[in-house]
Amino acid sequence: MSSRHLSRSLAMQTLYQWDFNDQPNESINDFLNYNLSEFAPLIKEDVFAVALVNGVINNLKAIDEHIVKYAPEWPMEQITIIDRNILRLGIYELLFSKEVPPKVVINEAIELAKTFGGHSSGKFVNGVLGTIYEKECSEDNKE
Repeated sequence: MSSRHLSRSLAMQTLYQWDFNDQPNESINDFLNYNLSEFAPLIKEDVFAVALVNGVINNLKAIDEHIVKYAPEWPMEQITIIDRNILRLGIYELLFSKEVPPKVVINEAIELAKTFGGHSSGKFVNGVLGTIYEKECSEDNKE
């Protein structure tokens, strides 16, 4: 498993714990530090996972507005916690970070959904992120 994929997995698990526990802001770093020490003990400091978690938290309102806009048949509270937070990571990377090519972001999100989500999670995540990619990513960023 690549270190970036592991970082995304850790970020998703952290966001899941945070969301499951009603989004306690003071605990997000505790969740992340625990996950890093428990699931990636050889990584002393994972800058990418930290950047992902902080990026999602700092842009949460705008990210959630994109989920509502591009998954209109699924109210936020009806989207599983796993799928919701995989979408948050994917939207953050697609629209706010732009450090990784869009198709890589979408592929990574689909893989997380297949690994951690339900049987239709991959298709759901692909549909939402694919639509955002088509509607909001500039032609210059498409690969």
